[in-house]
Amino acid sequence: MYFTLFVTVILTAIVLVAAAYVIAKLLGPRSYNKVKGEPYECGIPTRGSSWLPVSIGYYLFAILFLMFDVETVFLYPWAVVVKQMGAMALFTVGFFLLVLVFGLAYAWRKGALEWK
Repeated sequence: MYFTLFVTVILTAIVLVAAAYVIAKLLGPRSYNKVKGEPYECGIPTRGSSWLPVSIGYYLFAILFLMFDVETVFLYPWAVVVKQMGAMALFTVGFFLLVLVFGLAYAWRKGALEWK
């Protein structure tokens, strides 16, 4: 029963996405010219190249943020069932948090949290 429901949901999602894409291609405006391909910066003409390198620090900071954000998402279900699970749940989440703290300490020691 669950498998048929799962397959139905997946197929419905695929059909809806495909239908939205086809409708957008059929009904959407088609106007291509050189000006539309240029980068727009608040009405001011650009000087030089608009493709500038971005510091890797932004990416590292974003990855660390996502890592700890996902940690928080995993802690909510644990908090709901911790009384039912007993001491084993406490040890398990303790190990989970210990691994994350070691990861944070490693990133901190390597200088991933410093802006240069």
